[in-house]
Amino acid sequence: VTASGDLTAALGQFRALLGDSANRVVGQQAGGRREVNWDGVNGAILNSDAFPFDQFNRVVPRGQIFTTPGTGFRVSDNAFSDLEASDSTQFRAFSPVKTFIAVGSTIIDVAFRVAGTDSVAAVTGFGVIFSDVDVAGSTTLEFFGANGGSLRKVTVPVRTDATGHSLAGAVFEEALVARVRITAGQAPVAAGTKDISAGGTQDLVVTDDFIAGEPHPIQ
Repeated sequence: VTASGDLTAALGQFRALLGDSANRVVGQQAGGRREVNWDGVNGAILNSDAFPFDQFNRVVPRGQIFTTPGTGFRVSDNAFSDLEASDSTQFRAFSPVKTFIAVGSTIIDVAFRVAGTDSVAAVTGFGVIFSDVDVAGSTTLEFFGANGGSLRKVTVPVRTDATGHSLAGAVFEEALVARVRITAGQAPVAAGTKDISAGGTQDLVVTDDFIAGEPHPIQ
């Protein structure tokens, strides 16, 4: 499922394919999905490069663990304008007002656990809402199985309106997806780095909502 501009219909379709209910409790559920929208993040881990990689499993039971080749993760409530002032007009949140990046890298790897536990899991599908994809092919999702093999790679569509939102995701017939690699743009969002549409030379992209199928333990 891919879309840009008004995401209402495509997001509704994607959520229905994963499961009608958004689960929020610890432990495996029979059906439904898990969503992360960042808007509950506050305090010392907001607008900081020290956002915990396991916050959305250990603290908030969504069954998602993040890693990156960079140096950490950051959730922002100001469109990263504290890093670069021009960012405030580039990166509009989809579910206001907080968005998410890897620090020092364009790559976020998402692995899955049975929500709130250490049990390694897989999901039927996963999708992301992105903000400000300007360059075709700059932003992708790649899905991997439990054996490390690539299942599919999806290119995120470029923005088509002033809001700047794009959606990309994939759903499989079984819980096959053990890891997803998000590549968001051509360069990391960083202090002093401008987006291509603000006078820079590379496409900078941020993420908003993560939507996943219910994690099931890998047998």
